[in-house]
Amino acid sequence: MPRFAANLSTLFQELPLEQRFETAAKVGFSGVEYLFPYDFDANLFADLLAQANLPLILMNAPCGDWNHHQRGLACLPENIERFQASIGRAIEYASTVGCTNIHVMSGINPQNIAKEVVLSTYADNLLFAAKAGEDAGIKILIEPINPIDMPGYLLNSTVLARAIMGVVNHPNLYLQLDLYHTLMNGEDVFDAVNSNLDKIAHMQMASIPGRHEPNQGSFNYTLIFEHLDMVGYNGWIGCEYQPLKSTLQGLGWASIYGIGDPFISVTS
Repeated sequence: MPRFAANLSTLFQELPLEQRFETAAKVGFSGVEYLFPYDFDANLFADLLAQANLPLILMNAPCGDWNHHQRGLACLPENIERFQASIGRAIEYASTVGCTNIHVMSGINPQNIAKEVVLSTYADNLLFAAKAGEDAGIKILIEPINPIDMPGYLLNSTVLARAIMGVVNHPNLYLQLDLYHTLMNGEDVFDAVNSNLDKIAHMQMASIPGRHEPNQGSFNYTLIFEHLDMVGYNGWIGCEYQPLKSTLQGLGWASIYGIGDPFISVTS
Protein backbone atom coordinates (compact mmCIF):
# COMPACT_ATOMS: atom_id res chain seq x y z
CA MET A 1 0.00 0.00 0.00
CA PRO A 2 1.36 3.47 -0.81
CA ARG A 3 2.85 5.54 1.98
CA PHE A 4 1.57 9.10 1.92
CA ALA A 5 3.37 12.07 3.43
CA ALA A 6 1.46 15.25 4.20
CA ASN A 7 3.11 18.34 2.76
CA LEU A 8 2.70 20.75 5.65
CA SER A 9 3.50 23.72 3.42
CA THR A 10 0.26 23.13 1.49
CA LEU A 11 -1.96 21.02 3.78
CA PHE A 12 -3.45 22.07 7.13
CA GLN A 13 -2.94 25.75 6.33
CA GLU A 14 -5.99 26.46 8.48
CA LEU A 15 -3.79 25.60 11.49
CA PRO A 16 -0.66 27.24 12.92
CA LEU A 17 2.51 25.30 12.14
CA GLU A 18 2.80 23.97 15.69
CA GLN A 19 -0.54 22.14 15.32
CA ARG A 20 -0.06 20.73 11.83
CA PHE A 21 2.30 17.93 12.88
CA GLU A 22 0.04 16.50 15.58
CA THR A 23 -3.04 16.87 13.39
CA ALA A 24 -1.39 15.11 10.46
CA ALA A 25 -0.45 12.22 12.72
CA LYS A 26 -3.92 12.01 14.26
CA VAL A 27 -5.65 11.69 10.89
CA GLY A 28 -3.32 8.90 9.83
CA PHE A 29 -0.35 10.36 7.98
CA SER A 30 2.86 8.56 8.90
CA GLY A 31 5.29 11.10 7.41
CA VAL A 32 5.45 14.76 6.39
CA GLU A 33 7.21 17.07 3.95
CA TYR A 34 8.01 20.75 4.25
CA LEU A 35 9.22 22.96 1.44
CA PHE A 36 11.47 25.51 3.11
CA PRO A 37 11.68 25.11 6.90
CA TYR A 38 14.50 27.60 7.43
CA ASP A 39 12.38 30.28 9.09
CA PHE A 40 11.96 27.91 12.03
CA ASP A 41 14.60 26.90 14.52
CA ALA A 42 15.80 23.43 13.56
CA ASN A 43 15.69 22.11 17.11
CA LEU A 44 12.10 23.32 17.53
CA PHE A 45 11.18 21.72 14.23
CA ALA A 46 12.79 18.47 15.36
CA ASP A 47 10.85 18.61 18.64
CA LEU A 48 7.54 19.03 16.80
CA LEU A 49 8.34 16.03 14.62
CA ALA A 50 9.31 13.95 17.64
CA GLN A 51 6.20 14.90 19.61
CA ALA A 52 4.00 13.78 16.71
CA ASN A 53 6.21 10.73 16.05
CA LEU A 54 6.55 11.74 12.40
CA PRO A 55 9.63 11.63 10.15
CA LEU A 56 10.37 14.53 7.83
CA ILE A 57 10.63 12.76 4.50
CA LEU A 58 11.57 15.67 2.26
CA MET A 59 12.67 19.30 2.36
CA ASN A 60 14.10 21.70 -0.21
CA ALA A 61 17.50 23.29 -0.22
CA PRO A 62 17.32 27.11 -0.07
CA CYS A 63 16.29 28.42 -3.48
CA GLY A 64 17.46 32.02 -3.32
CA ASP A 65 15.09 34.98 -3.16
CA TRP A 66 11.63 33.63 -4.03
CA ASN A 67 10.09 37.10 -4.01
CA HIS A 68 12.53 38.14 -6.73
CA HIS A 69 11.70 35.14 -8.92
CA GLN A 70 14.61 32.95 -7.92
CA ARG A 71 13.65 29.29 -8.08
CA GLY A 72 16.93 27.70 -7.18
CA LEU A 73 20.60 28.55 -7.56
CA ALA A 74 22.06 25.41 -9.11
CA CYS A 75 22.14 26.53 -12.74
CA LEU A 76 23.34 30.10 -12.13
CA PRO A 77 27.07 30.52 -12.93
CA GLU A 78 27.33 33.72 -10.87
CA ASN A 79 25.99 31.99 -7.74
CA ILE A 80 28.27 28.98 -7.32
CA GLU A 81 29.61 29.97 -3.90
CA ARG A 82 26.13 30.92 -2.76
CA PHE A 83 24.83 27.57 -3.99
CA GLN A 84 27.51 25.64 -2.13
CA ALA A 85 26.71 27.56 1.04
CA SER A 86 23.01 26.76 0.59
CA ILE A 87 23.77 23.05 0.38
CA GLY A 88 25.79 23.25 3.57
CA ARG A 89 22.89 24.99 5.29
CA ALA A 90 20.39 22.44 3.99
CA ILE A 91 22.46 19.48 5.11
CA GLU A 92 23.00 20.97 8.54
CA TYR A 93 19.28 21.59 8.97
CA ALA A 94 18.30 18.19 7.57
CA SER A 95 20.76 16.45 9.87
CA THR A 96 19.25 18.21 12.89
CA VAL A 97 15.65 17.29 12.02
CA GLY A 98 16.46 13.81 10.72
CA CYS A 99 15.46 14.39 7.08
CA THR A 100 17.18 12.08 4.59
CA ASN A 101 16.00 13.63 1.28
CA ILE A 102 16.84 17.13 0.03
CA HIS A 103 15.35 18.48 -3.19
CA VAL A 104 17.67 20.85 -5.04
CA MET A 105 15.86 23.23 -7.39
CA SER A 106 17.62 23.99 -10.66
CA GLY A 107 16.68 27.65 -10.99
CA ILE A 108 15.34 29.71 -13.87
CA ASN A 109 17.35 29.35 -17.05
CA PRO A 110 19.24 32.66 -17.51
CA GLN A 111 18.64 33.82 -21.09
CA ASN A 112 21.79 35.95 -21.25
CA ILE A 113 24.16 33.00 -20.72
CA ALA A 114 24.99 30.25 -23.21
CA LYS A 115 22.93 27.12 -22.58
CA GLU A 116 26.01 24.88 -22.45
CA VAL A 117 27.46 27.05 -19.67
CA VAL A 118 24.19 26.88 -17.73
CA LEU A 119 23.96 23.10 -18.06
CA SER A 120 27.63 22.64 -17.17
CA THR A 121 27.19 24.79 -14.06
CA TYR A 122 24.09 22.84 -13.11
CA ALA A 123 25.85 19.48 -13.48
CA ASP A 124 28.91 20.63 -11.52
CA ASN A 125 26.75 21.98 -8.71
CA LEU A 126 24.71 18.79 -8.52
CA LEU A 127 27.90 16.77 -8.28
CA PHE A 128 29.00 18.97 -5.39
CA ALA A 129 25.63 18.49 -3.68
CA ALA A 130 25.57 14.73 -4.28
CA LYS A 131 29.01 14.31 -2.73
CA ALA A 132 28.16 16.52 0.24
CA GLY A 133 24.91 14.68 0.78
CA GLU A 134 26.63 11.32 0.55
CA ASP A 135 29.03 12.30 3.31
CA ALA A 136 26.05 13.20 5.52
CA GLY A 137 23.92 10.17 4.61
CA ILE A 138 21.35 12.35 2.81
CA LYS A 139 20.00 11.79 -0.70
CA ILE A 140 20.03 14.66 -3.19
CA LEU A 141 16.96 14.83 -5.42
CA ILE A 142 16.06 16.77 -8.55
CA GLU A 143 12.48 17.32 -9.73
CA PRO A 144 11.27 18.24 -13.22
CA ILE A 145 8.75 21.10 -12.94
CA ASN A 146 6.38 21.90 -15.78
CA PRO A 147 6.86 25.20 -17.66
CA ILE A 148 3.23 26.25 -17.25
CA ASP A 149 3.42 26.45 -13.46
CA MET A 150 7.01 27.70 -13.46
CA PRO A 151 7.95 29.42 -16.73
CA GLY A 152 11.64 29.37 -17.53
CA TYR A 153 12.53 26.66 -15.04
CA LEU A 154 15.58 24.84 -16.37
CA LEU A 155 14.70 21.28 -15.35
CA ASN A 156 11.36 20.99 -17.10
CA SER A 157 11.07 17.34 -18.18
CA THR A 158 11.81 13.84 -16.97
CA VAL A 159 13.95 13.18 -20.03
CA LEU A 160 16.16 16.17 -19.23
CA ALA A 161 16.41 15.08 -15.59
CA ARG A 162 17.73 11.65 -16.57
CA ALA A 163 20.14 13.20 -19.06
CA ILE A 164 21.55 15.48 -16.37
CA MET A 165 21.79 12.57 -13.95
CA GLY A 166 23.74 10.65 -16.58
CA VAL A 167 26.18 13.52 -16.97
CA VAL A 168 26.66 13.93 -13.22
CA ASN A 169 26.99 10.17 -12.84
CA HIS A 170 26.91 10.05 -9.05
CA PRO A 171 25.02 7.34 -7.11
CA ASN A 172 23.68 9.86 -4.61
CA LEU A 173 21.69 11.87 -7.16
CA TYR A 174 18.07 10.75 -7.40
CA LEU A 175 14.84 11.61 -9.17
CA GLN A 176 11.88 13.20 -7.44
CA LEU A 177 8.96 12.36 -9.69
CA ASP A 178 5.98 14.64 -9.17
CA LEU A 179 3.10 13.01 -11.02
CA TYR A 180 1.30 16.34 -11.31
CA HIS A 181 4.19 17.91 -13.20
CA THR A 182 4.57 14.75 -15.29
CA LEU A 183 0.93 14.95 -16.33
CA MET A 184 1.11 18.69 -16.95
CA ASN A 185 4.00 17.99 -19.34
CA GLY A 186 1.87 15.52 -21.26
CA GLU A 187 4.13 12.63 -20.28
CA ASP A 188 2.83 9.10 -19.71
CA VAL A 189 3.06 8.67 -15.93
CA PHE A 190 3.13 4.89 -16.12
CA ASP A 191 6.05 4.98 -18.55
CA ALA A 192 7.78 7.61 -16.41
CA VAL A 193 7.51 5.33 -13.38
CA ASN A 194 8.57 2.18 -15.20
CA SER A 195 11.52 3.84 -16.96
CA ASN A 196 12.88 5.55 -13.86
CA LEU A 197 12.01 3.22 -11.01
CA ASP A 198 15.69 2.54 -10.38
CA LYS A 199 16.35 6.19 -9.52
CA ILE A 200 13.06 7.45 -8.05
CA ALA A 201 13.63 8.32 -4.40
CA HIS A 202 10.40 10.21 -3.82
CA MET A 203 7.10 10.99 -5.53
CA GLN A 204 4.42 13.66 -5.21
CA MET A 205 0.95 14.10 -6.62
CA ALA A 206 -2.00 16.45 -7.08
CA SER A 207 -5.01 16.61 -9.36
CA ILE A 208 -4.78 17.78 -12.94
CA PRO A 209 -6.01 20.39 -13.58
CA GLY A 210 -6.16 22.51 -10.46
CA ARG A 211 -3.52 20.89 -8.25
CA HIS A 212 -6.13 19.84 -5.69
CA GLU A 213 -6.99 16.50 -4.05
CA PRO A 214 -6.17 13.50 -6.26
CA ASN A 215 -9.85 12.49 -6.58
CA GLN A 216 -10.49 15.72 -8.47
CA GLY A 217 -9.62 16.42 -12.10
CA SER A 218 -9.24 14.21 -15.11
CA PHE A 219 -6.67 11.62 -14.01
CA ASN A 220 -7.61 8.52 -12.02
CA TYR A 221 -4.88 8.33 -9.39
CA THR A 222 -6.16 5.00 -8.08
CA LEU A 223 -4.68 3.39 -11.18
CA ILE A 224 -1.19 4.75 -10.60
CA PHE A 225 -1.31 3.94 -6.87
CA GLU A 226 -2.15 0.33 -7.77
CA HIS A 227 0.59 0.32 -10.39
CA LEU A 228 3.16 1.52 -7.88
CA ASP A 229 2.28 -1.41 -5.64
CA MET A 230 2.55 -3.78 -8.59
CA VAL A 231 6.03 -2.60 -9.63
CA GLY A 232 7.29 -2.59 -6.05
CA TYR A 233 7.75 1.11 -5.37
CA ASN A 234 8.35 1.33 -1.62
CA GLY A 235 9.09 5.03 -1.27
CA TRP A 236 6.79 7.83 -0.19
CA ILE A 237 4.20 9.83 -2.10
CA GLY A 238 4.00 13.44 -1.00
CA CYS A 239 0.57 15.07 -0.90
CA GLU A 240 1.59 18.42 -2.30
CA TYR A 241 -1.80 19.80 -3.25
CA GLN A 242 -4.04 22.75 -2.46
CA PRO A 243 -7.23 21.56 -0.72
CA LEU A 244 -10.45 22.78 -2.33
CA LYS A 245 -11.87 23.51 1.12
CA SER A 246 -10.24 22.47 4.39
CA THR A 247 -7.63 19.74 4.48
CA LEU A 248 -9.81 17.45 6.59
CA GLN A 249 -12.84 17.89 4.34
CA GLY A 250 -10.76 16.85 1.37
CA LEU A 251 -9.36 13.61 2.74
CA GLY A 252 -12.15 11.38 1.46
CA TRP A 253 -9.81 10.04 -1.23
CA ALA A 254 -7.44 8.76 1.46
CA SER A 255 -9.84 6.84 3.69
CA ILE A 256 -9.10 3.50 2.03
CA TYR A 257 -5.43 4.08 2.88
CA GLY A 258 -6.14 4.64 6.57
CA ILE A 259 -6.08 8.44 6.42
CA GLY A 260 -8.96 10.71 7.33
CA ASP A 261 -12.42 9.32 8.08
CA PRO A 262 -12.54 5.53 8.35
CA PHE A 263 -13.65 3.75 5.20
CA ILE A 264 -17.36 2.97 5.40
CA SER A 265 -18.57 -0.06 3.50
CA VAL A 266 -21.65 0.48 1.34
CA THR A 267 -22.61 -3.18 1.29
CA SER A 268 -25.99 -3.95 2.81
